[in-house]
Amino acid sequence: MSTVSLRLPDFLREAAREEARRDHISVNQLVTTALAEKLSALGTADYLAERAKRAPSPGKFRELMEKVPDRKPERRDRF
Repeated sequence: MSTVSLRLPDFLREAAREEARRDHISVNQLVTTALAEKLSALGTADYLAERAKRAPSPGKFRELMEKVPDRKPERRDRF
């Protein structure tokens, strides 16, 4: 585990302290969790952007959808 020193504006430090107090956790744990959540969100955005690059073109999508049989959904799939 590593130690990192951060310079935070006073208002942000106080907000973090208050939030950590309300959640009964340390400021360190709050910051660690917030950073993990942010990195996860960024990773998800990158993953979805990469997947979108592999999506078929609208014309190809319509072509594929035309191959799907036209029938009513099964009872369990109806609203």
